[in-house]
Amino acid sequence: MTMPTAAAQRLIANAMSEEDLLTCCIDLAHALGYRVAHFRPARTAKGWRTAMTGDAGFPDLVLANGQRVIFAELKAEGKKPTRVQWNWLAALEVMKPVEVHVWLPSQWLSGEIERCMQR
Repeated sequence: MTMPTAAAQRLIANAMSEEDLLTCCIDLAHALGYRVAHFRPARTAKGWRTAMTGDAGFPDLVLANGQRVIFAELKAEGKKPTRVQWNWLAALEVMKPVEVHVWLPSQWLSGEIERCMQR
């Protein structure tokens, strides 16, 4: 199979939802032997809510394989974490050897996410 051109990759990345990226990352993480945690939001009368106690903005994925712990915030192409999400990422990033990432569809398509998980 040939790789799509850069223009085609941009079109694919822009069409890929955060949910699509989440599914791809979880499937890859399981294939590579990671344990995976994701807290799925649900629609309530007050809008979308994630059942949790604590501070909002916790990263989308926690991956652990016995040697590494990765926290990843997933975003659709062109989107950025909110202030409360950045607060969580900053608090986690100082806890070495924890890894903290913001992943976009373009990083999935380029193989960057897979290379990161395989390190």
